[in-house]
Amino acid sequence: MELRPLRQKLSLRKGRIGGVTVHSGTVAGQDVVAIVTGMGTKLAGEGLERLLAAVPVSRVVVVGITGAVDDVTPIGTLVLPEVVVDGATGAEHRPTPLGQGTRGGKMWTSDGLITDPGVIAGLREQGVVSLDMETAAVAAVCERRGTPWSVVRAISDRATDGTVDEEVFHLSNQDGSPNGPAVLRYFLKHPGSIPRMIRLARGAKLATEVAAAAAIAACSRASGSNFAT
Repeated sequence: MELRPLRQKLSLRKGRIGGVTVHSGTVAGQDVVAIVTGMGTKLAGEGLERLLAAVPVSRVVVVGITGAVDDVTPIGTLVLPEVVVDGATGAEHRPTPLGQGTRGGKMWTSDGLITDPGVIAGLREQGVVSLDMETAAVAAVCERRGTPWSVVRAISDRATDGTVDEEVFHLSNQDGSPNGPAVLRYFLKHPGSIPRMIRLARGAKLATEVAAAAAIAACSRASGSNFAT
């Protein structure tokens, strides 16, 4: 889902480099290689390690969706955090600015779904503006290797509005593809949820398109670089 708008906008070509499945192309004459790591810190870190072992890059850009920690941030809002926090360890990572967007707030990376109102309120008090499941792991790999990294994500849903719960969360496989049997069971159990799921899908589609467009524009303004996204 997060790769699709990049692939379409850049006419990326699927192939393999060093045993890694990639989608490659160019942005303003610069080489770009995109991969899908899957959901969660473990897959994100391992996927990036494999890519960086196979392809020399000068910058890594995390592109995709993120969840808001309030009920007012519009779906599709671009998020360019100043700090990314690993929720498991508390480690803080600072992305390298990319492009001219205004950075602000913290992005919180966690392997689990966070919906508890008290926990979310506490995160807001710490300056957290959005939640994701991969960025801190990507940041840690890049920092160990001395590779600059940036993050461009957009709001697809809100953690406090009940749109995503544990059942909805598990409708996707770890690689991001739909879990067909789980989807079928969900709709049989909750036949009235179709409008809500349509809204969620539309929000995710909008967010992926916003994030992809912003990342492409930012990379186009940079020069002399090979990017991994």
